[in-house]
Amino acid sequence: MTDIADIMRTSAVIPVLVIDDAATARPLAEALVAGGLRVLEVTMRTDAALDAIRAMKQVPGAIVGAGTVVNADQFEQVMDAGAEFIVSPGLTERLATPIIASGVPFLPGIANAADIMLGLELGLTHFKFFPAEANGGLKALKALAAPFYQCSFCPTGGITEASAPEWLAFAPVLCVGGSWVTGGSMTDVETKARAAAGLRG
Repeated sequence: MTDIADIMRTSAVIPVLVIDDAATARPLAEALVAGGLRVLEVTMRTDAALDAIRAMKQVPGAIVGAGTVVNADQFEQVMDAGAEFIVSPGLTERLATPIIASGVPFLPGIANAADIMLGLELGLTHFKFFPAEANGGLKALKALAAPFYQCSFCPTGGITEASAPEWLAFAPVLCVGGSWVTGGSMTDVETKARAAAGLRG
């Protein structure tokens, strides 16, 4: 199984996907993958999310994970649907323990030093900085990353096409999460995905 570091390094941008209609999932995944964004995070915010994961898994080259996983029941559901990695908005020991035990790549959300320290105690070193802009932006992450030099991050929340390059230029940031690539027609999505995939050079 690929580890979370490899997944984070696969694409400069991980699209954060809120799918209301599972019928749109596969075409969306095909457009994103064609544009060079292979890592897809389907958030557990809608009733269509599990079917969307199953549909996107059919797209060659796609690495499909589940986001907004907040409890053990959801974890079991997304694993049954075939999720290849797990993203959570925060970090608790109760949620993390079964995910870590399963061996599936896990990217928990952190917002402060205490969150990171809990993650380190659990053996984790890769985190989602969330919500990135609301938590003080790149300046805040640089301050957090200094004492936690062994950690890597995927900032998510409020990041735009315009701000992404500055985040990605900071070495501890392996990728960013964003939703700006998902709007418009599938041709538009592929075009935006190609631009996003090239942000890291």
